[in-house]
Amino acid sequence: MVLARLLPEVEGGRFPAKREAGETVEIEAHAFTDGHDLLAVRLHHRRAGGGSWQTTPMDPLGNDRYGAAFLVERLGEYEYTADARLDRYRTWAAGLAKKADAGQDVRVDLLVGAALLEEAAARAGGRPAALLAGWAAQLGGEAGVEERVALAARADVAEAMDAAFDPADLVEYGRVLPLAVDRPRARFSTWYEMFPRSASPAPGRPGTLRDCAARLPYVAGMGFDVLYLPPIHPIGRTHRKGRNNAVRAAADDPGSPWAIGGAEGGHKAVHPALGTLDDFAYLVREAAAHGMEVALDVAFQCSPDHPYVRDHPEWFRRRPDGSVQYAENPPKKYEDIYPFDFESPAWRALWDELLSIFTFWIGHGVRAFRVDNPHTKPFAFWEWLIAEVRRDHPDVIFLSEAFTRPKVMYRLAQLGFTQSYTYFAWRNHGREIREYFEELSRPPVSDFFRPNLWPNTPDILTEQLQTGGRGAFMARLVLAATLGASYGIYGPAFELGLHRPRSAGSEEYVDSEKYEVRHWDLEAPGSLAAFIARVNRARRQNPALQADRGLVFHPCDNERLLCYSKATAGAANVVITAVNLDPRRRQAGWVALDLEALGLEADETFQVHDVLTDARYPWRGPRNYVELDPEVVPAHVFVVRRQTPDGLFA
Repeated sequence: MVLARLLPEVEGGRFPAKREAGETVEIEAHAFTDGHDLLAVRLHHRRAGGGSWQTTPMDPLGNDRYGAAFLVERLGEYEYTADARLDRYRTWAAGLAKKADAGQDVRVDLLVGAALLEEAAARAGGRPAALLAGWAAQLGGEAGVEERVALAARADVAEAMDAAFDPADLVEYGRVLPLAVDRPRARFSTWYEMFPRSASPAPGRPGTLRDCAARLPYVAGMGFDVLYLPPIHPIGRTHRKGRNNAVRAAADDPGSPWAIGGAEGGHKAVHPALGTLDDFAYLVREAAAHGMEVALDVAFQCSPDHPYVRDHPEWFRRRPDGSVQYAENPPKKYEDIYPFDFESPAWRALWDELLSIFTFWIGHGVRAFRVDNPHTKPFAFWEWLIAEVRRDHPDVIFLSEAFTRPKVMYRLAQLGFTQSYTYFAWRNHGREIREYFEELSRPPVSDFFRPNLWPNTPDILTEQLQTGGRGAFMARLVLAATLGASYGIYGPAFELGLHRPRSAGSEEYVDSEKYEVRHWDLEAPGSLAAFIARVNRARRQNPALQADRGLVFHPCDNERLLCYSKATAGAANVVITAVNLDPRRRQAGWVALDLEALGLEADETFQVHDVLTDARYPWRGPRNYVELDPEVVPAHVFVVRRQTPDGLFA
């Protein structure tokens, strides 16, 4: 007998699969044997760290697959394993029933069953042994054949045999697999990034954390639940970058927030121009009152003026001329940033200090962090740090900002990052979107990697947004919000349609607020704020859009149209999204729906309700027509409504 696989299993159990509190975790085992004996497969699960195992029989799913599920209600770590055995009694009972139904003589077969019961009675003790021995006597006794066949089919007899199985028939999986359980926002979240220094309502005055708090109704009104702030710390002056990333800064240039540290303090300080720790606490409280939380950027790098550079020179790598090695990404140079040397002889003290940065801000109410460039730091560091944080704070969310090779992105997720940026911003054509998201939304990747989709960031202004106009912004927003359960935008640049690059071929914004203070007219004509609010309302009202699993693409005869759906278990909630990928022209085509994936019958009439425009259309069968004009709305977000017995759609 072979117990071959247990799913989900990430890297042979080296890393945990990921789920969320309140979720029913489905486990699948692959087990088989030579011959035709039936198998009994069991799932064992518990909270990690000890305690008794809970055991659940696994049901046959066909093709030597077995399934069971268990509910996880608490944050933290769980574990599970399985075993399988030959089910000699049920194999015998099934054969006996077939022979009896065919009218064959089964008297000898009944004696075989009686012997199985006698052997089990010898292994059992107390009352179970007496019951088994009694049933053995009845099977081998003088009662009528029909009566004895009926006894063999009884569930209580089979269950007693389960409890007294022969240990020699048992095969254990041999590994205990880990499971990390996060809070629901790890699966479903909507992020809004803004620079506090640009939050002032008055032109000419830099913004503060109190100004951020005053803007919360605007952000919450669009339906966001995470307010993400770039670094809020003091900014160095040495080699400070000027406007548009100029090498030399003017006297009044504020510098890049990622050049962290100055005379006023480092990673545990608030820039004096933004306010104080009390102001930050006020922002956190106000965000909670609006159903939001504040996420902070953690960038493990220092300006030359950071107190760490003065007090701990051993934490930085020096070049042969004695100068500290600044950050480089040739041909780019970041003279205003010193990276840490994670492998210096003083690495232990450095790692402990960096951990204390997280715990400091956790102590000030932060439970979500966007981590800058984690792929440039050692894997071992992140595995250690995240485990240390999760041990005491299992509700903390780590968002990995690693635009790097796929295997590196996946390894960071396996090491513990809760969510991850993706290549979504650069996936523009239907085929590449479909292939990419089929990879992300299915095992094995979906077992450990939670995508967070961003159509723009302060560093990323794609060609599509530069040239596609309003239709491109709307289409990319709908794609991000419906392909992924978590997404974010960099605003107000996004809703106001900021699209001018610093230079041709660049993805940098001209006059980027990474290097200067901007003033935003939130009431400007053409703002997408109301449209964003409609999209986010659809996400909140439809559970199908709150998970990455369940994504199905539906073919269309026009490659400029992309159609896909998401559905909850049992198709209780089904959402079909159609997007025009051409930001300049109206596109139309016929979609071939996978009705089985939608929980619909072949001849069933159903209604699709577009929650973006409130339009409703009757559809029937797999082939249906879609037409989208990017000058109006370049997408449909259809909620499927089935017909009730009285002819209405609900």
